[in-house]
Amino acid sequence: MEFIDYYKILEIDKKASQADIKKAYRKLARKLHPDLNPNDKSAQEKFQRINEANEVLSDPEKRKKYDQYGKDWEHADAFEEAKRNQRSSSGGNRRTYSSSTGSQEDFSDFFESMFGGAGSGFSGGGRQRSTQFKGQDLNATLKLNLLDILEDQKQTLDLGAKKIRITIPAGVEDGQTIKIAGYGGEGMNGGPKGDLYLTFEINNNTNFKRVKNDLYKNESISLYDAMLGSSIEVETLTGKVKLKVKPETQNDTKVKLKGKGMPVYKKKGAHGDLYITYKVIMPTKLSEKEKELFKQLSELR
Repeated sequence: MEFIDYYKILEIDKKASQADIKKAYRKLARKLHPDLNPNDKSAQEKFQRINEANEVLSDPEKRKKYDQYGKDWEHADAFEEAKRNQRSSSGGNRRTYSSSTGSQEDFSDFFESMFGGAGSGFSGGGRQRSTQFKGQDLNATLKLNLLDILEDQKQTLDLGAKKIRITIPAGVEDGQTIKIAGYGGEGMNGGPKGDLYLTFEINNNTNFKRVKNDLYKNESISLYDAMLGSSIEVETLTGKVKLKVKPETQNDTKVKLKGKGMPVYKKKGAHGDLYITYKVIMPTKLSEKEKELFKQLSELR
């Protein structure tokens, strides 16, 4: 497998901090996202590559293995185990190995000598045993609007080399990641494919504030409606509903509309609640007559 320089892909130095990696990934992801380059095959492939690079370099443990073993980093644990077995079978005669990019013996050469390169297995005590490795996991991001996730919907994901059709459950949250098994990189020596980890970016294109499954919204009412009571119409995500304002309603009074919030993830028919906060609007530019009436009210109190 050809060596892929993840640092070069993200356009950063090998001494880059985790913050530098995160910043570089976000910059490139915004530039190369498939939604912004729908007909650009090259951009889509680059987007897939930066996701792979970020998946490795943003994980300190994976990054450590990558820095040490280069393109063979995914097999680092197997290499260490094989190396220990070789030391044991050779009576403690030690040899030193490093990354395939280093000056010492190439890890890939050792790996092939131990595992047969094409999956023929390796010998230990005169026996052969097949060694399989799971393929690399991939990461991708899918951007949706809040109104897109009120119901289950089907989406086609373009992974560059292939397209997959998935169903996105209603109510997914911003930043939520789901695993799609078997849609990662190819396995080695007949091993299983890796998995695809899909992260959602939910853009709230509404006037509601979302907190988990609940929604929040301010609703302006007049002083007269607040004092005398009224019936008003308020917007919900599924249309308008009538709401009674009780007489003598105070500013910042909060009412709950049960079941008018977001759909609950993977719970068919279940919804959060909608909380309406009343904001009482004080009258301005009073006429002399209005001022006189307010004065009379004040004297009555």
